[in-house]
Amino acid sequence: MSEPSGNRTFGDSIEIRTEGLGPAGKDGVRSAPRDATRRVHVGKVPIGGGAPVVVQSMTTTMTWDVPATLEQIRRLEEAGCEIVRVAVPDEKSADALPEIVKGSPLPVVADIHFTWKLGLKAIAAGVHKVRINPGNIGGESRVQEIVAAAKDKGIPIRVGANAGSLPKEIIAKYGVHDPLGIVEAALIPIGILEKAGFEDIVVSMKASDVGLAVASYRLASRRIPYPLHIGITEAGSTRRGSIKSAVGLGMLLEEGIGDTMRVSLTADPVEEIETAFMILSAVGLRQRGPEVISCPSCGRCDIDLIGLATTVENRVKALGTKIPLKVAVMGCEVNGPGEARDADVGIAGGLHEGLIFKNGEILRKVKENRVVDELMIEVEKVLRDKEADAARREGGA
Repeated sequence: MSEPSGNRTFGDSIEIRTEGLGPAGKDGVRSAPRDATRRVHVGKVPIGGGAPVVVQSMTTTMTWDVPATLEQIRRLEEAGCEIVRVAVPDEKSADALPEIVKGSPLPVVADIHFTWKLGLKAIAAGVHKVRINPGNIGGESRVQEIVAAAKDKGIPIRVGANAGSLPKEIIAKYGVHDPLGIVEAALIPIGILEKAGFEDIVVSMKASDVGLAVASYRLASRRIPYPLHIGITEAGSTRRGSIKSAVGLGMLLEEGIGDTMRVSLTADPVEEIETAFMILSAVGLRQRGPEVISCPSCGRCDIDLIGLATTVENRVKALGTKIPLKVAVMGCEVNGPGEARDADVGIAGGLHEGLIFKNGEILRKVKENRVVDELMIEVEKVLRDKEADAARREGGA
């Protein structure tokens, strides 16, 4: 169940202040922290109200292909995904939902456009959240039917705005690159849901332009009490999309904005999850599994640092552990144990040899052909210690 948000209604009033939109603006008001948003639950996963930022993705399979869809969901779950969205464009896809919901290890969100009856079928199938666009599913009466069904099942609804599909009246008033217009467009479906007495809402404000997305979410965080789903939409292929997402989402997360996130990549959706956790780790919010840090190399380096770092990353990733761990691969004594003293364990390269260090202290010197194997011995020791500590804490809880 969700928590009450009082009598705040946003659909009837869309006057927006624009001053002080940064983390500490001219009026001294900071962007709303995550713990200030209303909490909702998607299955057993809490979103908002101070819960950890939830990582989600969307399947790329044909939803009606149940075996392929469940296999991709399982791969996403293994990568750390916490909520999965599936497209429901037709009856065939909606008919597959009961089996998908039953077999999925993750809460399932149904993505509904144009056909309100598909939303009703999805809810009846047991999905844990629906994503709708109230403007394209047949009018307010149809929205109210979906709201009534969602309320009966106790599931939230995600609504929002996309810079690429703003209502004509919003474009006429603001154009297509104004965060005021995007926020006002999001307030319209929020108002429809609130009018129907529904407040289990998650809100998104998508744009492919990083600056526009960031400005829109900053403004929304000051005006909307519901959890924000953040993302840079249509970000691009793996490299470009990851960079755009890291820049935009990193800024928002650092300012306390964003309750759940998707990194939208034109790639295997598993890449979205891995990138999302890298972003969360970089801003100090969440870390899932090991992190390999390495220096950029230079003329002082006497080893194949690029090859060494790649090999270490692959060996560490193959461990399949979810335990947070920092492993350093450094090219020389300058960027060695001292600069990487916050790493759990690491290598500092030298001419035909390397230093193995732990928490900044040198353990031993080893030959170059043994350096990775010796490092992995120490990595596995650290993991065993961390796992034992976690087991003791869990036993004492």
